[in-house]
Amino acid sequence: MRITDQAGAGPGATVEDFDHTTASDADIATLKRTVYTKKIAVLKGQDLSPREFLALGERLGRPETYYEPMYEHPEVPEIFVSSNVPENGRQTGVPKTGKFWHADYQFMPDPFGITLIYPRVVPEKNRGTYFIDMGRAYEALPADLKKEIAGTRCRHSVRKYFKIRPQDVYRPLGEVIEEVETRTPPVVQPTTFTHPMTGETVLYISEGFTVGIEDAGGNPLDEELLRRLFEATGQLDETFEHGNIHLQSFAKGDLLVWDNRSLIHRARHTTTPEPTVSHRLTVHDERGLHDGTPAA
Repeated sequence: MRITDQAGAGPGATVEDFDHTTASDADIATLKRTVYTKKIAVLKGQDLSPREFLALGERLGRPETYYEPMYEHPEVPEIFVSSNVPENGRQTGVPKTGKFWHADYQFMPDPFGITLIYPRVVPEKNRGTYFIDMGRAYEALPADLKKEIAGTRCRHSVRKYFKIRPQDVYRPLGEVIEEVETRTPPVVQPTTFTHPMTGETVLYISEGFTVGIEDAGGNPLDEELLRRLFEATGQLDETFEHGNIHLQSFAKGDLLVWDNRSLIHRARHTTTPEPTVSHRLTVHDERGLHDGTPAA
């Protein structure tokens, strides 16, 4: 296994000659340490079946199956499928997922530490995923804004970007919203927390899932404070030219592993989409999201 930093000033490391079937426990620990410190590890030259992909995820921790079945791979339910390519005349997975800033499972009580994305059909153009390092983004905040959010908490909900399921057709919208709120009620997390693996301070918000901010006593704060945070971190920049935004490209055979605690991401879609299929695994490692959440 050979690990080198990616070129440029952005996050990420390239990992060559990695084989999860022969990797030692020390190799796995090194890979995970790379993910935590470099934020993104790009495993080169991977050629994995769905079950082999799951086996790789299991070397890193405990995979979690997404709670909505329509995203599941037909043979390996732990794999989340994003696809606009029908298989045998039927839709597999869901197209156009993740076109908003978010951390995976940010709206759930126990988000996981590691995300793996394995592109299966790679677009010729417009390939890649946008990332923001929310540890670095916190460090860059003005001192007065850091002071304003000290001790605050944020509420996160899937309501804004919940995708309508096949069984929701013809159901009243209010009924669907009520079910969403009952099944996945908003969760509260500290606005900032200490990363349990690196010790850095992470600003844990996203434009996609963060719906409110409150003081330590649970009293709502002005939504303008959230807007200022979104703007300062680059999440409102639709040109994607903000200094915090990193576009991570990939090629056939690449497999991306990233730190879901400190990175938020946004899929890159265009108005005329090319065929694209990605498989995703989400993995709990040996620690909780932060010291206030349970370990896996």
